[in-house]
Amino acid sequence: MRKHDPQLQEDGFHWLVPHVAEYVPELMRDFRAEADHGLRCWLLDLIGRAKDARALPLLEEQLSSPDDALRSWAMLGLQQLNTHDSRKALFDAGLGSRKR
Repeated sequence: MRKHDPQLQEDGFHWLVPHVAEYVPELMRDFRAEADHGLRCWLLDLIGRAKDARALPLLEEQLSSPDDALRSWAMLGLQQLNTHDSRKALFDAGLGSRKR
């Protein structure tokens, strides 16, 4: 995904999608270290797609980001996680109704 060729970047992203659950800790580490905005968005998208509870703190943190795109990816990731805690985070942020 760090290639200069946009098609290779897309190919890398789409290769990773079905395997994303295997790489959650690495993706979270890379997200925190990455400076490129577009790549950070892709990483947060992948982290959300993993539906892994280990990502909850990172997704909650990004829900408060000043960056609109990161907030959107965090919101989507929390919706996809669909746990009591993720729904509570969305509810507490005023972004959804809490289900019991």
